[in-house]
Amino acid sequence: MKCTLSWLRNYIECDLPTAKLVQGLVMAGLEVDSCQELFEYLNDSVRIVRIKSVRPHPQADRLVLCDVDAGGERVLRIVCGAPNARPGLLTVLALPGTSLPNGVIIKQSKIRGEISEGMLCSEKDLGISENNAGIIDLPDSYAVGEPLVDALDLHDTLLEVDITPNRPDCASVIGIAREIAGFAGKKLRVPVAQNLPALTGQNLPFSVAVDSAACPRYSARLLNDVTIAPSPWWLKKILLAVGLRPINNVVDITNFVMLEFGQPLHAFDFDRLAGAGIIVRQARPLEKINTLDGVARQLDPEMLVICDHEKPVAVAGIMGGSSSEVTASTKRILLESAYFDPVSIRRTVRKLNMSTDSSYRFERGVDPEGIPKALERAVQLIVELTGAKLVDDGIDLIQGLPEKKVIKLRVQRVSDLLGINISAEEIERLLLGIEIIARQIDELTFEVVPPTFRVDLEREIDLIEEIARLKGYNELPSTLPVTPMSFPENCPVRSLRDKIAATMVALGFYEAINYSFVSDHNVDLLGLAVQDKRRQQLRLKNPLAEDQNVMRTTLLPALLENVRRNINHQTSDLQLFEVGKVFLPQGGELPEEDERLTVVMCGRRYPGAPVLHYSANAVVDIHDIRGVVETILLQQACAGVIFDTDSVDEQLGEAGESVVLRANGRMLGGYGLVARNILKNFGIKQDVYFIDLSISLLSLIPPEPKTFRPLSRYPSVTWDVALVVPEAIKCGELLQAVHEAKEVLFEKVELFDIYQGNNIDKGTKSVALSITYRSADHTLEDDEVEITHKKIINLLISRFQGKLREV
Repeated sequence: MKCTLSWLRNYIECDLPTAKLVQGLVMAGLEVDSCQELFEYLNDSVRIVRIKSVRPHPQADRLVLCDVDAGGERVLRIVCGAPNARPGLLTVLALPGTSLPNGVIIKQSKIRGEISEGMLCSEKDLGISENNAGIIDLPDSYAVGEPLVDALDLHDTLLEVDITPNRPDCASVIGIAREIAGFAGKKLRVPVAQNLPALTGQNLPFSVAVDSAACPRYSARLLNDVTIAPSPWWLKKILLAVGLRPINNVVDITNFVMLEFGQPLHAFDFDRLAGAGIIVRQARPLEKINTLDGVARQLDPEMLVICDHEKPVAVAGIMGGSSSEVTASTKRILLESAYFDPVSIRRTVRKLNMSTDSSYRFERGVDPEGIPKALERAVQLIVELTGAKLVDDGIDLIQGLPEKKVIKLRVQRVSDLLGINISAEEIERLLLGIEIIARQIDELTFEVVPPTFRVDLEREIDLIEEIARLKGYNELPSTLPVTPMSFPENCPVRSLRDKIAATMVALGFYEAINYSFVSDHNVDLLGLAVQDKRRQQLRLKNPLAEDQNVMRTTLLPALLENVRRNINHQTSDLQLFEVGKVFLPQGGELPEEDERLTVVMCGRRYPGAPVLHYSANAVVDIHDIRGVVETILLQQACAGVIFDTDSVDEQLGEAGESVVLRANGRMLGGYGLVARNILKNFGIKQDVYFIDLSISLLSLIPPEPKTFRPLSRYPSVTWDVALVVPEAIKCGELLQAVHEAKEVLFEKVELFDIYQGNNIDKGTKSVALSITYRSADHTLEDDEVEITHKKIINLLISRFQGKLREV
């Protein structure tokens, strides 16, 4: 929004220096983008002169020699090519030394053999407007020799204010003046039309029919005997200063009032309206209109138009049509002022790809109560400047305007939020400064009905913000917030997840991060059983894509997809891991969120080894993936984890090449070779090993206490034992039982053989263990080792219904 300081001061007596006024606007929430002096390049060397005589140039057909009176002792000789140069014309001369806005510096020069002592200027030459049709033609009221900036009162400052979408009231000079009145404590003067007949709608010489939903208020007046002519200089000067091109007195007045009140107006040539009437309706299919910019536009039924009884004559709130535009021959005009639905205007602007000063205001919302005020202001100016005669009556249709809001404002709430003690009297005074009337209903409460030009005021907090603006943000004390110091709760799962991720990176693995949204087809690729709980997936109501329509119940499919893509790009040596949540439904409740670690390995064991190295082509196997598992468990000091080799990880692992991990009777996960049928489903043609662990369950296992024990200087003794136990007994249970015996001489136990077949009863198996013994203070004798060894064997036989295997 552009406006000049002189224009603003027509509505408010404000003697603030420009810098303080700009600062006040900024502190009030209106960003001033620029502040510049107008016509500062026009100095005393640009003067008003009178042409005394004109004669042809002897060497040029299109040039003339002008003798001009510049108010000095002698007449100046000027060479001029303007078609309107004539004796007696009062115009403008740029003397030698003048610097024009286009960069030209005027010098005394010889043109076609004749001396020219300056240049007679057009409005374009001086940067006043784009008019370059001839030199400036001034009325005789100006004094010869007077500097142009003084004569035309061009000394002014232009402000450009950035208006936020929630403040359409400030898209007007009066709106900005109102803000200045608020923080400067001055009274706002709003021009009011005097002695105009009321808008009763009786005995009208024209008809009006309105779509009330799209146009809740429509006002119009008819003026006769209009004389179309150029506008007076004061009006031209204002429009030129803010970047608008003067057209004629009627159009210029509508533009002036739009900028003044923020209410767009439109003038129709009444004699060109078919049926002497106005109809506000939605456009019909295939209807067209030629707008004032010379473009034929296709309309559709979602667009609001102004029509006569035959055709559209304007796109409502955006631009008029050429069929009813005001021209030099116009004698009668119908002037309209209306409130159009902002949503409808915004939609039409987008569809037609055209934005105007008018649509800018309508799509943000104009003041419903300002409709007739702007109309009457424009009518009065047209009567004064064109000699028009006003038809005694006009119309003001009001149908379905939004109801006014009533907001309760608590005095104590204002003080609490602003951090200052503020009285009810001061609140009332501050709000009244911007024309917001607060009615006090008791000592602590106001009832406020926001003015209709403030569409942004909807809640109590909005009013408190206004009070803060008017009080001045710099007047509010700055205090540090008093908040209790809080520390994040210790989350065992999160801590363990971070430790495991760090361990995996240290082992040379790369972390993968995949979407939690996956395809419901993944469980089919894994071949999960119908009863498997991982088949019960949570469906998304609004998925990002067809292949992201459920929440994941396992991390493995996404990692296998990563493997497939890498192999397709000729990268087959992979070590990837992912830590993340899976989501398992729990009936109608929120899903169980299980934090898990999933690892995949494939390809060569040492992909970076030189080709000639003996292990360059060695591929990863079950022992590599087991080593990763053992490293994780060792790093986290997890005790009591059983490696169950007798089952596979719920169908994910290849039978005979997978291990299930258990602790405290619960399955933690597993590791091994991904089942080959799964690899085939994913299009992977090489072996891939995996780990799938529940970090949530792993975090429940208390870490084994770390104690210092010096290394023994004495040798160890290893004895083997082969036990025949029921087939259902897990090998890990045997290993765990040996540890739990807590024999003093016991050091470690390892499983080295499992056998079923000849000489072993059906339903049983032979498990061979290697048990190591060592003393911290002496070399062991066979007798004492035998005693401890027998204790452990007897414990295993009694607990697991086993027997020693016969040789």
